[in-house]
Amino acid sequence: MLSDISELLRCKKIIEQKLDWGESENWQSTDFENLNQLILDETGISLSISTLRRIWGRVEYNHLPSVTTLNTLAKFAGYNDWRSFVKQYVISNLNQPEISFETDRKITIPGKKLAWISGAVLLIGLISILAFQNTRQTQKENYTFNSQPITREIPNSVIFTYDASDSPTDSVFIQQSWDGRKRTLVGKNLHKHTSIYYEPGFYIAKLIVGEKVVKEHKLLVPTKGWLGTIDGKKIPVYLKDAEFIKPDILRLPVSVITEKNISMQPEPPYVHYFNVGNFESVSLKNFSFNTEIKHEYREGAAACQMASITLLTDDIPIVIPLSVKGCVSELNMLSIDNYISGKKADLSAFGVDFSIWNKVSCKNTGEKIQYFVNNKLAAEYPLPKREIKIVGISYTFQGTGAVKNVSLSSGNKIVFEAFNNKIILSAK
Repeated sequence: MLSDISELLRCKKIIEQKLDWGESENWQSTDFENLNQLILDETGISLSISTLRRIWGRVEYNHLPSVTTLNTLAKFAGYNDWRSFVKQYVISNLNQPEISFETDRKITIPGKKLAWISGAVLLIGLISILAFQNTRQTQKENYTFNSQPITREIPNSVIFTYDASDSPTDSVFIQQSWDGRKRTLVGKNLHKHTSIYYEPGFYIAKLIVGEKVVKEHKLLVPTKGWLGTIDGKKIPVYLKDAEFIKPDILRLPVSVITEKNISMQPEPPYVHYFNVGNFESVSLKNFSFNTEIKHEYREGAAACQMASITLLTDDIPIVIPLSVKGCVSELNMLSIDNYISGKKADLSAFGVDFSIWNKVSCKNTGEKIQYFVNNKLAAEYPLPKREIKIVGISYTFQGTGAVKNVSLSSGNKIVFEAFNNKIILSAK
């Protein structure tokens, strides 16, 4: 998988130098809008503003960008595709062993003041690549790596236990997920490291020696029931249960947001509702999911009423996007291995009238996953052959919104349901 985050950091640096807009951590919403248009004009492909915000660290997202997104970024940076970008960078560095620390130290970590740390980590990584050319292949069986969350609360610290004492280099890292900004240099001869996770989800934690992933494992960071958050610049704003959980509905009033000194304009915040790791995991080979959703803010920049429903899995997630009908061009859908852009496909069925409740559902039907909006087939895509299980559910609104009648089933068995005046079944 084309997945090393250090290449993504380098690609972003090239784009930032090309744009010459100053430090990316100071970019405003209009900058991401302009970047969206520049990429479309130059590559013919549109990367949504929300996708660009995630890539530049403005919104937490714990999955590697799709191959389509990586290819588009590489094209905008001046390469044929992502593979060509990675290949040319490796070749150029092998031919130029002298590395300028002053150049690398300018790489920024969005949202972090000590930007030079990124440069130091990349420098160590590059030196390690060169050193590995003259050392024996690292044997993965010489390493151990596992983890244990401390609580079911969010934020949640995770204790990693590792053994990297056989490493031929001192460049040993633990990375929380695909995001290289969450890669930490650890002691080669130590055995414990603790990291903090500010959002729930399913992660692939990695033990890295030099630039080689020698061990990785799945890590579920759960919630204790429903969790509500509002995006913050560095750390989410966590909601009290009483602020958004009602007996028969999830709903966050605008008044609660503004009471927290969060402005709804000029750029409305993103509100999230999570429920992760609180029910028996459900295989995609025999599942059905139903819910009702309503967007409840359409002022100013929230005119499109962007929203999404995510089924978190132990693999790539399912992301079902929704908006008002006039904005479906901005939608991006993810059906496990299938990434669908509203610029390249007809996603008009996901355009709805958010002044009323909208029914959204999906299910496995043999070799396909079918998606329905208000009881009409909206899309269908192939079901992956590998075993994948649903482990959580989340909802996202630009502004705020409401949710009810949530139901997840495995065959004829209801595994989880909420806000439909029924008893929750099979909850852990």
